[in-house]
Amino acid sequence: MTSERDRLPLAEDLRVFLAVVNKQSFAAAATELGQSPAYVSKRIQILEESLNARLLHRSTRGVRLTDEGERARRWALQILDNFDQFIGDLSDSRTEPRGNVHICSSFGFGRCHVAPAVAELAERYPLLNLRLDLFDRVVDLVADGIDLEILVGDDIPEQHIGKKLAQHQRILCASPAYLAAHGIPQTPDDLAQHQCLVLKERDNLFGIWPLTAGGHEHRVRVKGALSSNSGEVVLQWALKNHGIILRSQWDVQPYLTSGELIQILPGVSQPASVWAVYPTRLADSAKLRVCVEFLQQRFSQLLT
Repeated sequence: MTSERDRLPLAEDLRVFLAVVNKQSFAAAATELGQSPAYVSKRIQILEESLNARLLHRSTRGVRLTDEGERARRWALQILDNFDQFIGDLSDSRTEPRGNVHICSSFGFGRCHVAPAVAELAERYPLLNLRLDLFDRVVDLVADGIDLEILVGDDIPEQHIGKKLAQHQRILCASPAYLAAHGIPQTPDDLAQHQCLVLKERDNLFGIWPLTAGGHEHRVRVKGALSSNSGEVVLQWALKNHGIILRSQWDVQPYLTSGELIQILPGVSQPASVWAVYPTRLADSAKLRVCVEFLQQRFSQLLT
């Protein structure tokens, strides 16, 4: 006979767990769920036994997460989000999304790619009121009142939920004239001897390029006479023979095709996936869900 400890966690156990975490109290979670404190305590006990892990520290002052509990919280959010999307996809009860959605992104990617996508989104769902803000800083979604951030890179805040919209990378490029005058780097370390056009945006380390080659990461310190907080500016400098850039492939692909830029160190790149980041589960918001689903379809076609 299978014991409680041997089985996988139930979705209901995860929901109860998240309620306790959000309310920081068994009694308050029970009230929110319409259940007794004894029921909540039992579900948490079953969940801890099935995971063979202590998830919560209990005291007279309240409840707080253990380290394993924090990891369980992140997984529970993802699992329940996927589960609810599965139910929603099979249900005919989905209502037409409506209301305000506040979206943000970085300046360069936001202007070139997010802005036209948001315009298409507004045409698809006329009952949505969409606001797009562009920032050159790290955004606090809750404090800034943001529903959805479109983020380039793989550094997702732990307290939020992320869904990958497109897998992509940044690559190294320079103009033929620059390479003819200064030579072609043969290894990532050779970049230190070149004029590198450094982009300073958000919280990225200035003058450090984390690069991946053959499955290994190289953190290369680069320098150059020119730097900017604008990706468009450094791209124009590269086209004018001023140095080497590290840019998203979708931004430089037209210039690679025309021959105005040449990719160097083809086996070297930097992950630059596009993510949707949001503070609440998609199942709790029809308007947020359709935005993420639309943008996932839209950005998956960036290079097709």
